[in-house]
Amino acid sequence: MAALPEPNLMPVTPSKALAEAAMRKVVLAGNPNVGKSLFFNAYTGMYVNVSNFPGTTIDVPKGQMDDTTRLMDTPGVYGLSGLSEEEQVAENAILEADIIINVVSAISLSRDLFLTQQMIDYGKPLIVAVNQMDEAEARHLSVDLSRLEKLLGVPVLPTIAVQQQGLNEVREALRTARLGNVTPGSPAPEEIKALEANMAHRMKIYGLRRQHVNALAFQVVTDNSQPGSVRQLLSQRVGQALLNPLVAFLAMLVVLYALYQVIGIWVAGDLVSLTEDVFMLGQNAGAWPGLIPVLQGWIAQVFPTDSFLYTVFGGEFGVLTMSIRYIFGVLFPLVLGFYVYISILEDCGYLPRVAVISDGLLNKIGLNGRAVIPLILGLGCVTMATVSTRVLTSNRERTIASTILAITIPCSAQLGVLIALMAKAGGVRAWAVYIAALFAVLIVMGTILNNMLPGRSSSLILDLPPMRIPNFKNIARKTWVRTVVFLKEAAPLFVLGSLLVAVLQATHLLEAIQNGLGPAIKASLHLPYETAQVFVMGLVRRDFGAAGLYLMADRMSEAQLLTCLMVITLFVPCFASATVIWKERGIKEGLTVLAGSWVIAFGVGALIARLLEMFPVLG
Repeated sequence: MAALPEPNLMPVTPSKALAEAAMRKVVLAGNPNVGKSLFFNAYTGMYVNVSNFPGTTIDVPKGQMDDTTRLMDTPGVYGLSGLSEEEQVAENAILEADIIINVVSAISLSRDLFLTQQMIDYGKPLIVAVNQMDEAEARHLSVDLSRLEKLLGVPVLPTIAVQQQGLNEVREALRTARLGNVTPGSPAPEEIKALEANMAHRMKIYGLRRQHVNALAFQVVTDNSQPGSVRQLLSQRVGQALLNPLVAFLAMLVVLYALYQVIGIWVAGDLVSLTEDVFMLGQNAGAWPGLIPVLQGWIAQVFPTDSFLYTVFGGEFGVLTMSIRYIFGVLFPLVLGFYVYISILEDCGYLPRVAVISDGLLNKIGLNGRAVIPLILGLGCVTMATVSTRVLTSNRERTIASTILAITIPCSAQLGVLIALMAKAGGVRAWAVYIAALFAVLIVMGTILNNMLPGRSSSLILDLPPMRIPNFKNIARKTWVRTVVFLKEAAPLFVLGSLLVAVLQATHLLEAIQNGLGPAIKASLHLPYETAQVFVMGLVRRDFGAAGLYLMADRMSEAQLLTCLMVITLFVPCFASATVIWKERGIKEGLTVLAGSWVIAFGVGALIARLLEMFPVLG
């Protein structure tokens, strides 16, 4: 199997839109965890376009293989029943395709070939790439590829995608794609879709197809199991151990703590401190003045520093200063770190196991086990956690998770100051009140959303892949592609948000908003007038508000300080998070979440303030 040469591609531009319509459409299809993304990245290089499939919120990567061929990836699915959004997207893409590259795993052919046979029954020309041949060999499984090709009636080729072996042969075989042998007793391709709409017909057809696929797998797969290598035995034993509830739970705690440590402490703390404080602001950087001060100096040569235009372009919230500082000083390292960690968990086969362990608990608030990663990641950065809700399988679950993240999960920027202030707010007593209140809000809000939103959350259906050592090249390539795609999507929104905040500051509306909130805050929360500045600055960046609270903490009682900490946790997420929520969930839903956070934050804050006055457990 020859290695795939580097792609020689050009990015797709709007001027090519008409030409693209006439291009050959090739679709990648297969079950979850069979390696489709490796094929896609190899064939399209870095020039990919991730967009929502029309009428859905499912991200569908699209790219260009050559001047005449467009390639689309599809969500990993086990069949085309149309019961989930992923299956609907995959089915629509497959039905529109000219050719299908069906990626199957050599270690689970009896499972994967059901989708293969279903696409053949639909009358679609395809080729089959039997991937993970190295895994099959390690498990002493042999696959008779020539017999499988004869039985299916379509080209079948072996691949090891993580090593880019066989990918070039698959590309060359596109010209040989053809219709295959339909399931014996199955209706004709032009009739099958209509018949499958009827549940009774569907179950009969599925039964015939399953029997046929089982017979195929039995004929082509031979198990030559013998005592395996140390590496293989270790992989199997680790995988089996992680299915034990106790071991799996302890392992999950370790992995999630490591996730928080890597993203929440090292990246959001140490690395962002380097990129933002040192490189962007020039703090503790020796002779380096910092990129933002340099830009401000250049802008000052064009516009007077006390002018409206200087404030808009070079001020504290300026378009050319705040945008660059946040995008490259804060967001870039966070995004990069997140995708590195997630790619490692994906590549080693562990990520599905985290979801399985947490599934039962998250079902109570309308989520399934997939949501555990965004919720834990939110303790590091709510901005990135909101992006990671893309791993959830339904729009309903993304709405619930995004709302919980925006309102109830404190980010690392807040946590550092919060931990320091809790001693001043009453120590253990303050922590008990804070955690109980926050947990109550999360449960009540999740329950309300679960009952209020139409439909129901999807069940957790996951394939548990074998545990293996991650491939560095695969991790690096996947991380970089994902990071670049996200930044291309998010950067324009950050620039727009910076412009809005800068105009508010330049027109003194930002100060007016602070002054207007003062009386309401004193009346409802029993907090000093100047606390309004804490909340307004928290809109821009959560640690700005938390730092402001730290400076005025000595002027508050313990009860006031705890009330303020509760409100600033539940309050509107920072500018970066609000922008991403707008991007991920749309303007209408984003504004609803932001408005709801105001109501919940001030409502809970007012309740806590009065309860602490009635029951003075704090000073």
